[in-house]
Amino acid sequence: MQQLFKSQREFFNRNVTKELSFRKRQLQKLESLLKAHEDQLFKAIYSDFKKSEFDTFTSELSILYHEIKVAKKQLRNWARKKRIPTDLANFPAKSYILPEPLGVCLVIGAWNYPYLLSLNPVISAIAAGNTVILKPSELPAATSAVMAKLINSNFAPEVLKVVEGGVSETTALLELPFDKIFFTGSTKVGKIVYTAAAKQLIPVTLELGGKSPAIICEDANLKMTAKRLVWGKFLNAGQTCIAPDYVAVHKNIEKRFLELLKAEIEGEQFSIKNHNYVQIINDDNFVRLTNLIDPSKVYFGGKTDPASRIIEPTILHHCTFKDDIMEEEIFGPLLPVITFEDIANLISKIKTLPKPLSAYVFTEKSATKRKVLNELSFGGGAVNDTVMHITNIKLPFGGVGNSGIGSYHGEFGFKAFSHQKSIIDKPTWLELPLKYYPHSEGSLKWIRRLLKL
Repeated sequence: MQQLFKSQREFFNRNVTKELSFRKRQLQKLESLLKAHEDQLFKAIYSDFKKSEFDTFTSELSILYHEIKVAKKQLRNWARKKRIPTDLANFPAKSYILPEPLGVCLVIGAWNYPYLLSLNPVISAIAAGNTVILKPSELPAATSAVMAKLINSNFAPEVLKVVEGGVSETTALLELPFDKIFFTGSTKVGKIVYTAAAKQLIPVTLELGGKSPAIICEDANLKMTAKRLVWGKFLNAGQTCIAPDYVAVHKNIEKRFLELLKAEIEGEQFSIKNHNYVQIINDDNFVRLTNLIDPSKVYFGGKTDPASRIIEPTILHHCTFKDDIMEEEIFGPLLPVITFEDIANLISKIKTLPKPLSAYVFTEKSATKRKVLNELSFGGGAVNDTVMHITNIKLPFGGVGNSGIGSYHGEFGFKAFSHQKSIIDKPTWLELPLKYYPHSEGSLKWIRRLLKL
């Protein structure tokens, strides 16, 4: 790994990646590679956890293609020298910002959307002019293998290289002096990555998670709310970092809302054979999730099949913030429902918890919307919808507090892998004497006058 890192460092220092034409060629190559081998990508992810071609394309590949398309189109604008106003103290200079690539970057991907969450940061890093070592999650072994096969046989290792492996390989990578580390995964592992990076003052972007609430107010359009919430929660069998983790519904509409949730789940007919459901990623997570199911609180669902690692969509009611299922991010197809009467009290309670990656509020009242958005801190979210904010790459995607550091997507991704270099460019034909010795009362008066102080 040290030799690989050294080769990427040497290549970066040759300034080849700073040419926009080189970056565009790498992005085009990646796009063509993915499109030419979609069948292999579909087969690999299906073998890992039975994700369908439809869901893989819509929730992973299509987003990557769009990201590449926008990056190629906007790259010259993102990378250009940006003129800014110059203050009077620096007259007659020009001021501008030069975006520059950071250098050799490490991207550590996640298992739940293995293509999207591995390659999306890679696209941003390449667009910004960096070299990249990608470490995919080892849990979906087939998708990790197919990414390694395709990328390593088509890209020069000094530009982009996939390194497979588990904890030992990741630990070895974290000992190298990268110029940037981008990690997607759990808060627990994120702290390990952050600690390792801090030892060498390596800047990081951490895309983590948390318990993302969905607040259902008394005036919400319940039928549409149930439809959008069920889709967002049970997409990928709940193994989505921005999925609604739990529902807080107004007490007066709880009964009707539960009925609509049940009807919507039944109508969706979630199953592998219907191509709209997946397995739990492995046995450990299956056991963890099944242990969170309290039979006395199951309103709907609750059935599990260890042999196929399937847990059916499950609604749990009569839940409280003290329940075990409310202790950590669920990351599975279990939806606890909590009731509230006063939204101010609910917001106060949520504010005592770690800041989530997402939050969703369903209401028709502008005042309620403003209250939730202004008073709750979270990475990003939606009003009267779930999950879909991730699809707009003009929006930054990232967490806050325990749910992450930094953001990416579109130009925000470009900036995440860039340094904004500040420049004062001053000619030599004029130099005001005010700042030079000898200092005088007259000079100070002029400085105050010029600065309007």
